[in-house]
Order: sequence, then structure tokens, then C-alpha cells
Amino acid sequence: MAWSPDPEPSTARPTLETERLVLRGWQMDDAPAALSIYGQAAVARWLSPAMDLVPDLAAMRLLLQHWIAEADRMPPPAGRWAIQRREDGLVVGGAILLPLPPGNEDFEIGWQLRPDHWGQGYASETTHALARWAFSHDIDEIFAVVRPGNTRAAATVRRNGMQWVGETGKYFGLTLQVFRLRPADLDQAVRGSLLPERPREAEID
Repeated sequence: MAWSPDPEPSTARPTLETERLVLRGWQMDDAPAALSIYGQAAVARWLSPAMDLVPDLAAMRLLLQHWIAEADRMPPPAGRWAIQRREDGLVVGGAILLPLPPGNEDFEIGWQLRPDHWGQGYASETTHALARWAFSHDIDEIFAVVRPGNTRAAATVRRNGMQWVGETGKYFGLTLQVFRLRPADLDQAVRGSLLPERPREAEID
């Protein structure tokens, strides 16, 4: 089902909670924490649309100001969230649920985490929370777009039940790998996450 905006967008953006995380709207006070994410070359190199590494706090504040204003104009379920750890309030990443250009019919789910917090399963918790939020608004499928070579992200979305669709150049003028998640895929991924974990060398999300 294609998403169509409400005539009068709501400025309300929910706080979504998981076992370890709170997903909430960005605030201007988050600029230092956000810079520790988007000021990292290991994060910026994989972003789509392409975005330069954020160089300093002033630039990060301008970007946050833009993101907050953008989110206020969007009808649900679209939005941008800060990923905050419940145990200590530390902002460890950012997440999006946004309509994909050029037609704004497909919804993209995405996340960016501080490199020193990779491998702790936060991407999976974020994906599950945002997917449930999207599916509660009559969205029947969401997509992740991954830069070729970003094997970490590709493995994470597959582990979260997302199915390979193909490779396309229609989004953002970049060649991207596309993965799709539907409600049944999410349910299966959540059930799988409750099973005893098989030994493996390392977490990759």
C-alpha cells in the first residue's frame, strides 16, 4: 500500500521504547552526541543520500535544526529519532523512517550508530521498534537501502528478516542494494531472536 500524507501533518512524534533503548525526537541539546555519530568517517561514508562528515558543533546544530523542522512537517509514521540508551541516557545513534524519492511511495528504514557501540544489537532493537510503528499505520512494507560494500549493514538487515530485492540506481543518484521487510518477516525475525543464540565470531549490527 502506497503511503500518502495527511492533509494536515501532525507534529506529534512518538517516543518508542525497547528493552534497552528509547527512540525520541532530536533536540538541539543533542548536538555534541550527534556529532560523535555524524562526525565519524566510519558512519558518514555509508550514508545515503551522500552526506559529508559533519565537521564541528556549529554545523551539527544547523543540521539538527533542519532535521527537527523537517520531522515537524511530516505526517506519521515518518520521522527522525535519536537512539538513547535507557540505562544512562546516552545518545548512541540516530534512526529514520522516511519516504524514498523520487515518488515518495516507498518507506526507508535506517539507523546510524556510534562506532564504539557497534556489535551490541542496538540496530536490531531499533529496526523492530520502527517497523512495528510503521506497520501500525497501514504501511505493508518498508525498505532498507545499503551501499554496496557495507557488509555490516547488509548482514544486519538480513538478520532482521529483510529480504533481498535487488540493486537500483533510482534512489539519491546512487547504486544501492535494496532489502524489504513485511509484517510476517518481522514476526519471524522477532521469534528467531528469542531462540538460544548460536555461537558466532562477532555481532555485526
